[in-house]
Amino acid sequence: MKNSSAFTWLVALLTWFASSLPTAELQAEDTPPTHFLHTSWTDLLRKHVTREGYVDYESFLDDEDQLDGYLQSLRKTAPDATWSKAETEAYWLNVYNAATIYTVLQYYPVASINEIRVKVLKGYQTVWEADAVNVGGKMYSLNAIEKQILRAQFQDPRVHFALVPAASSSPPLLNEAYDGARLNQQLDAQARLFLARPALNQISPTQVRLSSLFDWYAAEFGEGPKLIAFLNRYAANKIEPTATVEFLPFDWSLNNRKHTPDTQALQRR
Repeated sequence: MKNSSAFTWLVALLTWFASSLPTAELQAEDTPPTHFLHTSWTDLLRKHVTREGYVDYESFLDDEDQLDGYLQSLRKTAPDATWSKAETEAYWLNVYNAATIYTVLQYYPVASINEIRVKVLKGYQTVWEADAVNVGGKMYSLNAIEKQILRAQFQDPRVHFALVPAASSSPPLLNEAYDGARLNQQLDAQARLFLARPALNQISPTQVRLSSLFDWYAAEFGEGPKLIAFLNRYAANKIEPTATVEFLPFDWSLNNRKHTPDTQALQRR
């Protein structure tokens, strides 16, 4: 009887101890690894990106240190095998867009991101080739993030509606961070928004005039009937399989809320 009573007392004690643990500790194992990682990035986007997806670079300069702090935090938090595919894809989309804006801020005011030349040991590199961000102790260029990670590893053509290379013909910049738990819905919404912008795409049942993105990345979007089928997943108007397809020129002027005059792209520091 004594042993039975002791056992009952021990079970009760352990039950009480478990119930007294803070809720956060009990739920820690269920919290996604990226749950809080991009909070500061969302705060910045909501503050400095318009509803139309344009960036207020001038006001963003006031929070440049906060953006730098977000990018610095990525040194300690790189995707690993415990992350889901969606969490990893969302992570790299956020990294690309944040690093792009930070680079522009270093040279602002500038009329186009393509004017920027980054000084390196043996001369200069384009903004696409130069190291842009440190992730987990390794430096990555914007090209490497786009081509070697996002396009090669995920093979999701919708990333082209989320990557914003700071150009007027870019897709609108989402004013919140991409989130692995909602990534599919976010990318679908970006696809619909991109196709609905007359300045970027002009769609009717018998004729479509598309962004150059669909031409540059035809291997991913498809051509002819395959392209039309892809478009019909997101377009507001149904496109006929025999519709003619043309491509619009790509405007590389800065996706700035305010017009920026032509200037020489010199780094501010």
